[in-house]
Parts: sequence; structure tokens; C-alpha cells
Amino acid sequence: MVEQGTHKPLVGGSNPPSATSPDPVAFLADAVLRGTDGLAISPDAPLVLAVSGGPDSTALLHGAHRLVADGMRAWRLLVAHLDHGLRDDSAADAAHVRAVADDLGLAFRGERADVASLSRTEGRSLEDAGRQARYRFLERIAEEVGEGALIATAHTADDVAETIVLRIARGSGLRGLRGIPARRGRVLRPLLGERRATLRAALDAAGIRYLVDPSNDDPRAAQRNRIRHDVLPAMEQLNPRIVDALQRLGRLAGDDDDALEAIAAGELASRRGPDGIDWRHPPARAIGRRVMRLAAGDPAPPAERIEAVLDAAEGPRGGVTIELGGGREASVRERVVVITQTHG
Repeated sequence: MVEQGTHKPLVGGSNPPSATSPDPVAFLADAVLRGTDGLAISPDAPLVLAVSGGPDSTALLHGAHRLVADGMRAWRLLVAHLDHGLRDDSAADAAHVRAVADDLGLAFRGERADVASLSRTEGRSLEDAGRQARYRFLERIAEEVGEGALIATAHTADDVAETIVLRIARGSGLRGLRGIPARRGRVLRPLLGERRATLRAALDAAGIRYLVDPSNDDPRAAQRNRIRHDVLPAMEQLNPRIVDALQRLGRLAGDDDDALEAIAAGELASRRGPDGIDWRHPPARAIGRRVMRLAAGDPAPPAERIEAVLDAAEGPRGGVTIELGGGREASVRERVVVITQTHG
């Protein structure tokens, strides 16, 4: 469904004067500019814009386009849209995004994925299967565009807050509390400092059409929706600036995580020898977990496997071998841990 000129207030949202100024698209351009400063982006980089057609990605699209049109950036923009095939009218969404790209004179790449089938075959939730499919699609498009191509997604401050609450509910450690990084590899998220309602207000003020996915308003559709519609509003009763507070939590957790990671890297270097990792005098468990994760490499082994390695290394038993996943195993002999790749 396409919605124009009205918006539903979101948690903590407001319509600042800048969003309803005579040139609200300039406000969107400023938001993208603020978010890309300091991310080491070449001023003429090829930039693949992930556009679903919703308000956030529409704001990203129009903000980035204005920066290029005004000569503030020379990015080579390409609009990418993945149809998840989960709704009968999803093809109309893809057609809408293509039409917007055409109107702006931008290249467009669109594909359709059977996310429901991927969810079943990969054993993932629909939400996670869709996310995985989308990033695979975007990475492939960026590879085809060529060297130096980057991907921009439209995650906002609200997405950061929702992600942190979801990870708290799952019992995450510091790394999970970091929220959503502004840059990871070639993926950029320029709108992390912006509120969802503010972006939508700017689009409404500019008379720019965008799509509204009805499943985003259904708390039964995904865990994130329940957080968006039930949990965050309840938390806002305790702190009206809960989104800002959760962003701050993410930044502080990230700083602590970086510090502990640096300590763990030093510990691993000092303990690693020709026979393996010396665990005769173990460090604090918080550091030990990180040492073993670093030693195992990516993808990180499940938390319970790391705990099993540490229990064996610090306990009275010897001669223990623990599968770490990804074709790896850890062998513990006389307080020495040896991690090997067995296959894959």
C-alpha cells in the first residue's frame, strides 16, 4: 500500500522544525551527509542503495540523490530492491521502487526471492531468512558494480533500539549490546542517528510517496514488531528518551567490548606456543571466553562450546575434545588447548 502525506507517530518521535522547512529534502540530504561523515567513503564511490520503498529507505534514496544533484557528492548511485515474495502485492512494491529510480534518473536492479522457501530450507525465521537473502543480493550487486562499490541501508536510531532490546531478551553479551554498526565492511548505515518519525515527517512535508508494509504494524508477524509496538512504548513510560538511552548503552558497550577484545588479543599472543594455548594460569573468565573465540576464528563458535572448552581447560580432567562447529575442534591436554580445522 502506498501512503502519502500522513504518518503514524512512532515511539519518541516528533516533527522538528527542520523536517517541515521549505525544503525538507535538504533536511534528508543533511541527514545522509551527517551519517556518512567519518565513514571513509570516497566522494565518487559507487553506492548501492538498498530501497524497499518504505519511508526509511525512501528518505535515504532522496537524501543521497539530492547530495549528488547538488554536487556535494559525486557518488554513482544504483537502486537495489529485493522482492521477498511474501505478499500478493509485493511485485507492485518492486514496480514502485523502479518507477522512483526512473524518475530520479538512477539505475535500478531488482530481483525476487522465495523467502518463505528459504526460511524452511535454512531453518530460519521469515525475518532472518529475508535479512540473509537481502544481504546476499546486495553483496552480489556490489560485486557486479565493481571495485570500491559500497552498500547503503536505511537503518535508523529506532532500529538500533529495537535490536538492543531484542538481544537483551536473548541474553546477549557486550558484543550483542553494541547494536548496529555504522559501517561493517562495505555496508554503510548513514541514518543511524535519525529517528524514524522524523524521516517520515520530512517525506510527508515534501509530498514524497512511500510504501507502508502492513506486516510492520502486526505484532504477531515478527519479534521486532512486538518490541516496536509493545515493549518500547512501555519502556518509554519509564524514560521518554528511551531510544537515546539505548543508543548510549550501545556506544558504551561497544567501547568496553573493544577494550576487552584488545586485552584478549594480547593474552592470546602471550599464551600461544608451539604446542598450543597455555592455560595453566587461566585469566578471568570474561577474558578467557574472548581468547578462545579469537583463537577459533570466524564464525564464532556457540557460547556453550566456548564454555565447555574453558571448563575442560580449567578443570581436573584432561584428554577432552570438543566440537566447535565449522569443521573445528578444540583438544585439551594437560592445561593446553589446541584448536584444529578438521574439515571444510
